[in-house]
Amino acid sequence: MKLHRLVRPLLAAALALGAHAAHSQTIGYIYVGPEKDYGYNTSHDLGRQYVEKTVSGTKTLHVENIPETAEVSRVMERMIKSGASIVFATSYGYLDYAIELGKKYPKVAFMHAGGLKTGDNVGTYWANSDDAIYLAGMAAGSVTKSGKLGFIAAFPIPQVVRSINAFTLGAQAMNPKVTTTVVWTGGWLEPAKEAEATNSLVDAGIDVIGEQVDSPITIAQTAEKRGIFVVGKDVDVSKFAPKSVLTGASWNWGPTMVKVVNEIKAGTWKPSHIRGDLKDGTVVLDPFGPAVTEPVRKTILAKKADILADKFEVWSGPMTAQDGKELLPAGKAMPMDMLESMGFFVKGVIGTIK
Repeated sequence: MKLHRLVRPLLAAALALGAHAAHSQTIGYIYVGPEKDYGYNTSHDLGRQYVEKTVSGTKTLHVENIPETAEVSRVMERMIKSGASIVFATSYGYLDYAIELGKKYPKVAFMHAGGLKTGDNVGTYWANSDDAIYLAGMAAGSVTKSGKLGFIAAFPIPQVVRSINAFTLGAQAMNPKVTTTVVWTGGWLEPAKEAEATNSLVDAGIDVIGEQVDSPITIAQTAEKRGIFVVGKDVDVSKFAPKSVLTGASWNWGPTMVKVVNEIKAGTWKPSHIRGDLKDGTVVLDPFGPAVTEPVRKTILAKKADILADKFEVWSGPMTAQDGKELLPAGKAMPMDMLESMGFFVKGVIGTIK
């Protein structure tokens, strides 16, 4: 398979940079979508820029629009041959390819975004954005008049299912009768489908939408045109829809990436599952929009303080599944394997995982 025609010049330029920087440590970054999507891929590119500015003697390569297919192996291999000693594979479907390539290049360190598998030189990094999404869900539950929320998402992978459930649980903390209707787009960046889904949800009486696609801009702007509210994800997009954005959950990958790079340079790094959260600053609750009243802000921030003080856990019982069965008894925390392989909806979510 040939590289996408838009990617080839980017990769060529990046590899040329690596060739001229052989004396420096070179780090490769691979994105599933455009680096300037103002969403998921932008969040990782901001992390890349932070690494390059913070870690002395470091150069980075980055390539965008690489699908979750064998093509990513070819891109990673070309980066390695150009001098990359660390590779950040930033999309969910890259993991198996990174593990296989890790066997071929044992001196290269691979870091993959999420997943529960590692290799001798392959680790994972992720962050629990569920706390911030729960808090954002509280904002959604406070402003809805219909009690009907929507959630537009790309694929039913565990990380996305977690967001839908956390959003719903947060909204139900403010309005127990809230429901969340899920629409799958089948792609990380599908602007036409995202606009269509937003409009169809509004037509069905839904007045707040959460989302987890690579770029939230289309959904946010369509929501604002239709006069409803939206919760953001990955990067603060309030400037694109200042009236409609309530708040959101954003990533701050830079410090985690710097820590990993420094450990690799020092020879102390060991593959593991690194997980950040709201407490360590890897996840940020975005500023509140004008529709979130002062009393509601205080309620949300009080809950945030409880989370930071370990007085409240989003993934703790009692918790009931979509079909009414008990997921967790009162007081029991959800184990990591259950959390990271989440394949169920909580009560109040309308839709199927398929």
